[in-house]
Amino acid sequence: MIILLSITGLFKTIFIIIGVFVALRFIGQLMIAKRNISEQNAMQQKRNKQLKEKKFVENNMGKISISKKQSSTAEDVDYEDI
Repeated sequence: MIILLSITGLFKTIFIIIGVFVALRFIGQLMIAKRNISEQNAMQQKRNKQLKEKKFVENNMGKISISKKQSSTAEDVDYEDI
């Protein structure tokens, strides 16, 4: 009777360990897939931004635009040699 109980306990333990490994592998695959999707979205947004900028440059080729820059006040400092 004791031998049967320990064999069933051994099988239960083995199945639990296998189940934990399968669950961890599944969760790992889900995390990899999520990361790949987010990287793909980021690359698509970057590509769209580049295409938009390229189209803007092509549309404004040869046009001149004047922008006013704000002048910053800077002080001239005289340094004396010692």
